[in-house]
Amino acid sequence: MAIHETTSAEVTHSVPSPRRTPARRASVFLTKHPRTRLTLLLTAPLFWLVVVYVVALLLLLLSAFWSVDTFTGEIRRDWTLDNIVTVVSGALYQTVTLRTLGIAIAVTVIDVAIAMPIAFFMAKVASPRAQRLLVIAVLMPLWASYLVKAYAWRSVLSKDGIAEWMLAPVGLHSPGYGILATIITLSYLWLPYVILPIYAGLERVPDSLLEASADLGGHTSRTMAWVVLPLAFPAIVAGTIFAFALSLGDYITVNIVGGASQMLGNLVYTNVGAANNLPLAAAIALIPIAIIFGYLALVRRTGALDSL
Repeated sequence: MAIHETTSAEVTHSVPSPRRTPARRASVFLTKHPRTRLTLLLTAPLFWLVVVYVVALLLLLLSAFWSVDTFTGEIRRDWTLDNIVTVVSGALYQTVTLRTLGIAIAVTVIDVAIAMPIAFFMAKVASPRAQRLLVIAVLMPLWASYLVKAYAWRSVLSKDGIAEWMLAPVGLHSPGYGILATIITLSYLWLPYVILPIYAGLERVPDSLLEASADLGGHTSRTMAWVVLPLAFPAIVAGTIFAFALSLGDYITVNIVGGASQMLGNLVYTNVGAANNLPLAAAIALIPIAIIFGYLALVRRTGALDSL
């Protein structure tokens, strides 16, 4: 029996060639030009970021150089430095700035001190299953509303709250509402944002380095100081940026648990709302922005941002 052999010409003619549609031509063009593909992919989010966020923020800060008519309350678009001078030279704004900066620094230090052992245990001690469970446990507080967590701490720190009930047997009392309560609440709120980047950074530290340090006689404290911390420094810096920046701009927590204390965010909120003085509020908002830019510039000089 004769066997028919299929030639390559027959195979070629049996498969129809794809149609040169505009969509196919565009697909081929984007495949050959990955940079163009990336540009088109990022166009929409960058447009939203630049136009809706950055431009709106610049317009807000631009209003810091305007003034408010004393009689009508209308904004006058006359260029003036009066608001900047008032914010820089006013005793109230200087006091609130120092208080806000102190709270932000305290929250950052507390969060890093708590996050380091937790992140190290998650990255280097816990089993893979326990790591996943711990990551979920760290993320769980983020599922709850900001206000729910803040008001929960208000209940805990009140004079008849859980803190008073737990501290009374040892002769201590609840701190109540004030700066200390604000630091405690903000430290709790931003702790997950500090744990996660430090955990990610410690996970990249090779276990062989820790074993080599132990083989060479390095104790735990020496290994942490000379091996772990230098390698995890960029991740720690990333965590401090979150805690410091978020604390610096917060104004809701201090309203809930801060008592009579004020932060820069409160002054901005008051001047935008009750005082109806947008130019002065914009001038006050320049303070945390300047502090954040200064902190980022200082961090960049250390080279930590280059290693993230």
